[in-house]
Amino acid sequence: MKETDREAVATAVQRVAGMLQRPDQLDKVEQYRRREARKKASVEARLKAAIQSQLDGVRTGLSQLHNALNDVKAIQQSLADVSKDWRQSINTIESLKDVKDAVVRHSQLAAAVENLKNIFSVPEIVRETQDLIEHGELLQAHRKLMDLECSRDGLMYEQYRMDSGNTRDMTLIHSYFGSTQGLSDELAKQLWMVLQRSLVTVRRDPTLLVSVVRIIEREEKIDRRILDRKKQTGFVPPGRPKNWKEKMFTILDRTVTTRIEGTQADTRESDRMWLVRHLEIIRKYVLDDLIVAKNLLTQCFPPHYEIFRSLLRTYHQALSARMQDLAAEDLEANEIVSLLTWVLNTYTSVEMMGNAELAPEVDVALLEPLLSADVVSALLDTYMSTLTSNIIAWLRKALETDKKDWVKETEPEADQDGYYQTTLPAIVFQMFEQNLQVAAQISEDLKTKVLVLCLQQMNSFLSRYKEEAQLYRDEHLRNRQQPHCYVQYMVAVVNNCQTFKESIVSLKRKYLKHEAEEGISLSQPSMDGVLDAIAKEGCGSLLEEVFLDLEQHLNELMTKKWLLGSNAVDIICVTVEDYFNDFAKIKKPYRKRMIAEAHRRAVQEYLRAVMQKRISFRSAEERKDGAERMVREAEQLRFLFRKLASGFGEEMDSYCDTIIAIAEVIKLTDPSLLYLEVSTLVSKYPDIRDDHIGALLAMRGDASRDMKQTIIETLEQGPAQASPDYVPIFKDIMVPSLNVAKLLK
Repeated sequence: MKETDREAVATAVQRVAGMLQRPDQLDKVEQYRRREARKKASVEARLKAAIQSQLDGVRTGLSQLHNALNDVKAIQQSLADVSKDWRQSINTIESLKDVKDAVVRHSQLAAAVENLKNIFSVPEIVRETQDLIEHGELLQAHRKLMDLECSRDGLMYEQYRMDSGNTRDMTLIHSYFGSTQGLSDELAKQLWMVLQRSLVTVRRDPTLLVSVVRIIEREEKIDRRILDRKKQTGFVPPGRPKNWKEKMFTILDRTVTTRIEGTQADTRESDRMWLVRHLEIIRKYVLDDLIVAKNLLTQCFPPHYEIFRSLLRTYHQALSARMQDLAAEDLEANEIVSLLTWVLNTYTSVEMMGNAELAPEVDVALLEPLLSADVVSALLDTYMSTLTSNIIAWLRKALETDKKDWVKETEPEADQDGYYQTTLPAIVFQMFEQNLQVAAQISEDLKTKVLVLCLQQMNSFLSRYKEEAQLYRDEHLRNRQQPHCYVQYMVAVVNNCQTFKESIVSLKRKYLKHEAEEGISLSQPSMDGVLDAIAKEGCGSLLEEVFLDLEQHLNELMTKKWLLGSNAVDIICVTVEDYFNDFAKIKKPYRKRMIAEAHRRAVQEYLRAVMQKRISFRSAEERKDGAERMVREAEQLRFLFRKLASGFGEEMDSYCDTIIAIAEVIKLTDPSLLYLEVSTLVSKYPDIRDDHIGALLAMRGDASRDMKQTIIETLEQGPAQASPDYVPIFKDIMVPSLNVAKLLK
């Protein structure tokens, strides 16, 4: 206590010291004293109130404890009285056992009396129930069936309670009510028949379907009640639980599966379009069924059945199983396309599961794939393999058909611009187009794969096309009278090359995405190269035809007959122009090259005649006449090829200048200047060889052996360098097998 007083005094001193820190605060001492007195009085009042409250609580608790003690004593006395009475009544309870047994028997007899009327009327109720079932009165029939089952189950339960081991009485009751199970089975059969046709029934007679659902619901309640009682008593009546709700969904599942499988009305043998028809019927049936289920069937079933969701799942599973069965069959390429298009696109489109009438209950984004990725991949591999074989066969057949046209007696058809063509490019690219359109229906990836396949097979096909064009030319050269329209069809072959190039570009532009273009663009240059090679060989074959006809007239050049006044060049020009009238049917890119090649070849053949040493001029007069004639004929050829090339906007004169340059060497009158003239010729045409110069000097006829030797040896010491854009013209001109030494003699 003293410690507490000291702490209180110390605290008070501290507070006073805090309040009296400045001299001016001494004036407020009285004010501080009154404030502290008020606080002290307030604290004392609160303490008194708290102590008083605690004392009242203790007083109340003591009073309640006293009352509880009195109650415990009273209960103890009552228990002692009850125990005494119980000991005195034990003998009395044992003497009432007979009464208890009598009560049990009375209860059983009361149940028997209660069911007696039903027991005697069982045969009649069975007949009535049978009639009701036959007349379709299913609700009433079920009511009577429930009465029969209730009577049977009640009797059997009482027998089970009285003597569960008495099987003879149980068998007797079961035998007496034996027809009840038959009625139940017959009623169930009628219910399943209605459920199998539920999508039809709900439109014609929804009341019947509602009755069936009510009956199933009643049976479900009875099953639940029986199972609950089994937990308490262990007794289960025969035929329970019926599980008709579970069987109902099983029936619906089987009905859906049968309906989908039953839509296949045709086979491949009877109808090539059997699968398309089968899938279209499935689409129509499933869509119609689901719309009916959503709008009508859900109104006939309790909400907790979730009948639409259940049917949707059932249809999806049945469709998946059917698609897998179809995928396992040996399908043709077009059938694989039909199946994959239906599975990957049609199924989730607005034509089926994405239909507005099924929303929002059906969300196509949540539907599982009808076919697994492995099955789809296997089908695509089979399709690509079959398509490859088909394309090869189609291309081979198209080429064989085109080859038959090449030997016809009639000219090929012309396009809208008048260019000869055959049907081959149209047939080939129509086939490609059809396959690409089909592939595009399935997926972008498959479309790209098919395009790559088409381009690859096109590459191989062009090689065969090239070989066949060569064989066509070789066959014609063996007998130039056959085929009758060789030139026209060779023109068509050349034009086909341009058509192929344009079609390939068009096909890629139409069916190839920009991001995938780089992956297969490498095939384009190689195909362009093959097509250009075919066209080049075709143009070469046509020019070969021209120069075979000109051979006789070319042989007249640089002969005595030519010098005396031959019209060989006139005939050559007329013949070339006549041929190029036919060649006007060649498309411009190739016709332009062909004119240039014909120009070069004509000049080359003219120069070859110069190098053949067919004539040797004996006088300056002859050299002058020959040179002037060469210049005139060069101008004739220049005029001809300018005329032929007039539509291309380019001049092609340089080749004819070669003839004029040769004429200048021949025309030269001063032999001492011959070296200079020949040097100029060699510098202008670097591919001219010493044998060419020897033949040219031999044709002049006035160059001495030493002069020839000097000119050739001097030129050999410093050969001219060709410019990068120089086109050789003497390179392919061969001089007859006379060595230079012999020419120099």
